[in-house]
Amino acid sequence: MNIIAGAFKPPCKILISFSDGRTRKQVRIKKENGQMVMVPLFQSHENIVGEVIIEPTNGKKVEHNGVKIELLGQIELYFDRGNFYDFTSLVRELDVPGNLYERKTYQFEFSTVEMPYESYNGINVRLRYILKVTISRHYVNNIVEYLDFVVRNYTPAPPINNSIKMEVGIEECLHIEFEYGKSKYHLKDVIVGKIYFLLVRIKIKTMELEIRRRESTGSGTNTYVETETLSKFELMDGVPVRGESIPVRLFLSPYELTPTYHNINNKFSVKYFLNLVLVDEEDRRYFKQHEITVYRLNETF
Repeated sequence: MNIIAGAFKPPCKILISFSDGRTRKQVRIKKENGQMVMVPLFQSHENIVGEVIIEPTNGKKVEHNGVKIELLGQIELYFDRGNFYDFTSLVRELDVPGNLYERKTYQFEFSTVEMPYESYNGINVRLRYILKVTISRHYVNNIVEYLDFVVRNYTPAPPINNSIKMEVGIEECLHIEFEYGKSKYHLKDVIVGKIYFLLVRIKIKTMELEIRRRESTGSGTNTYVETETLSKFELMDGVPVRGESIPVRLFLSPYELTPTYHNINNKFSVKYFLNLVLVDEEDRRYFKQHEITVYRLNETF
């Protein structure tokens, strides 16, 4: 039984590493098997440099038809699982056809790599970056090894950042105005605002502010929209009166937000909304929401 199992083991081991892997910042990602691992963090236009070590097992000879390494940026839609859409694809040939008898090390470098999109793992879509080493072989399966890394891109603060002003009203029963200081927030920002009660003739029991993420994937009949409520922040517990105002101060750093993504490679978008929820004493719910823009500020690197 062990002899049969050994026949299917690859005849060599492949190790991929980055030259600055020990000093580069690491971030946590979840693998397909649910395991959490730490991987290196890059941003667009960086050099990606490292080495590949191939070591035959038990002194076996490895016949091959060439060795290559690829840098791939891929999008996978979960309704089309297994099909990857490559938006970045770079190749370096490491070795010509021949035989491997002992451990061999190959250096590689991808210079000033354009990686326009951030790594993302959502409900219905995944965007990932990988290094893929392939040992091509005749008549038998190729030997392949992967190494994940994460890309995050940073944005300066916007020069124009308008406030948000909205009204919630039920004719002759309720009139509320709320104002937030700005409409664009970085990932570690604080939402600051105020709620004004101009007319209150129904009994409001509670009022909450929610942060919602809306992920849209696919197109046409294969469009999927998922909305998550990431946080609920209670603004008020009790009955407000006319003329009363309530301050809002909500820190974003505790929540796992991403930047806003607009139509990434025509495959998906991610948007964020502030949703104000009022509940009266008969448990009727009133909603008012407004989109906000979230970005990753340079200082958070």
